Amino acid sequence: MISLRNKLSGSPTLVRVAPFFIFIALTFFQGRFGEASRYWIYLIKTLLGAAMIWAVWPYVPEMRWKISGEAIVAGIIVFALWVGLDNFYPHLGKTGALWNPHQQFGNNSPLAWIFVFCRVAGSTFVVPPLEEVFYRSFVYRSIVRSDFQTVPLGQFRWGAFLITSAIFGLAHHEWLAGILCGIIYQGLVCWKKRLGDAMTAHATTNFLLALWIIWKGAWNFW
Repeated sequence: MISLRNKLSGSPTLVRVAPFFIFIALTFFQGRFGEASRYWIYLIKTLLGAAMIWAVWPYVPEMRWKISGEAIVAGIIVFALWVGLDNFYPHLGKTGALWNPHQQFGNNSPLAWIFVFCRVAGSTFVVPPLEEVFYRSFVYRSIVRSDFQTVPLGQFRWGAFLITSAIFGLAHHEWLAGILCGIIYQGLVCWKKRLGDAMTAHATTNFLLALWIIWKGAWNFW
């Protein structure tokens, strides 16, 4: 891991892009080696994602959590939009079975709950830093200027704002909610002039959504 840190430290682009793409690449393999691999690979990519965050942390100064009332409210609003709009627009297609470990490993089995906990932890603490750094630190600023590090996090540009929000939204099955989500998170970054509030908002949304999924059995959101 130390040698990996040394390699990453020399490239501001690599430290912001590589962890995200490795995480996404592993997502592609979920379920490719039998249905159980959908869960085991998620566990692997969550642990690897956490390790990658630790590896790049010293070289990505904007990757710092910031808890604020505005961030929490933004996260709650996005959660409400994500759930509330779900039945009112067509989604981008999902392939494979629903992500439901209780169905795969037995209702309320210990292994099923391990994977549920893993999904909650991964979506709350691993996904937000990886995605926020990629989309709102790298992609947004790279659209503004190729030398993205010269662009302040809070600098507002309509083109970059709309393009980044659209890319973020279309990367999700729930594309409409995803676009609105991207707008809110990006707006938070432009408003607060830092990334940490968007990370907290993202974590709040994902945690509330996880609780909703577990409570309602709404596995389609995962």
